[in-house]
Amino acid sequence: MTTVDTARITDAVHSSTASNTRRAYTSDWRRFTGWCAARGHTPLPAAPVTIAAYLTEAAATRTPGGQRAYAPATLGRWAAAIGHHHQRAEHPSPASAPLVAATLAGIRRACAEAGERPVRQVAPLLTGDITTILTAMNAQSDTWAARVYARRDAALLLLGFAAALRRSELVALAIGDVIGHRTDGLHLRIGRSKTDQDGRGAIRAVPFGASPAGCGSCAYLRWLHVVAAAETGGRPAAIRLLRGPDERDAHVCHGRWPHTPDPAAPVFRPIRGAGHLGAAALSGAAVHKMIRRRAIAAGYDAAFVARLGGHSLRAGFVTQAFRGGADAHAIMRQTGHASPAMLETYAREHAPLIGNAVTTLGL
Repeated sequence: MTTVDTARITDAVHSSTASNTRRAYTSDWRRFTGWCAARGHTPLPAAPVTIAAYLTEAAATRTPGGQRAYAPATLGRWAAAIGHHHQRAEHPSPASAPLVAATLAGIRRACAEAGERPVRQVAPLLTGDITTILTAMNAQSDTWAARVYARRDAALLLLGFAAALRRSELVALAIGDVIGHRTDGLHLRIGRSKTDQDGRGAIRAVPFGASPAGCGSCAYLRWLHVVAAAETGGRPAAIRLLRGPDERDAHVCHGRWPHTPDPAAPVFRPIRGAGHLGAAALSGAAVHKMIRRRAIAAGYDAAFVARLGGHSLRAGFVTQAFRGGADAHAIMRQTGHASPAMLETYAREHAPLIGNAVTTLGL
């Protein structure tokens, strides 16, 4: 086998795991090898009893407040990382041994019996919440620079909510991925996602909204005009656009689409200072912060805002759809979930009365 062949095989194996997973596994493996070095154990190949000891010690670790320092799900990921590194080194995975599986099951059971609930999911933003935030945002956008932020954030909120996008999918959207459709509204081409690591791709539709304020197509087109103006005429062109009449009470979704020079450019970009558009894609962390910032500005209390995050839009879609009477398979058409069972958490946590016999008691 040539050096070129070996390099190609190495690249293919490296690409078989998502980049976020690789980073987590690298960090997890580093922790395990450090623990083994401190206690005189061999990390590769490791004995199943070594991994069991590693996991039980971590499970017994407590924070200063007396809570578990590591959730059972985290320990499960650590075991998976250890197994992954053994397989890459062509060793059998000790993480698959019955002893390790029983250890993890015992930790989960002990956690449940102690009444230690897992970390709560992020709170969903429902249709009413999105409307409230957009209304406050528009009322507070009294300068041209504030309108740059408002147009971007409105498009981000409405597309993320209606298309049930993860924040990673939102920030990965390129201008060429968003296509206007004369009857459907928008078609978003999702090139790769958490449940589509091979990049087969999918189309998510965002229909025309009944009102201009809730129309994702309108919001996107308003933002696209800002992007096009900034790319072709710089900051002066964007200022002229945003100082003109806004007509936010009218639909613009059937209007002219501006020319954008680079279809590979990101849709959502960071904004600096007085409305300067960056060239790179917005980060997932910035989406998280924006949602919280806009919720605070709309008057939501601090306890609720603390439970919001980038996933609140996708969680909100699922919860609102359940509350609106959609069945699991219809929801999966938009979210891309692999099975209805994966949606049950949303129903249990955020829509517990849907399909619940308690509503038939007549009380």
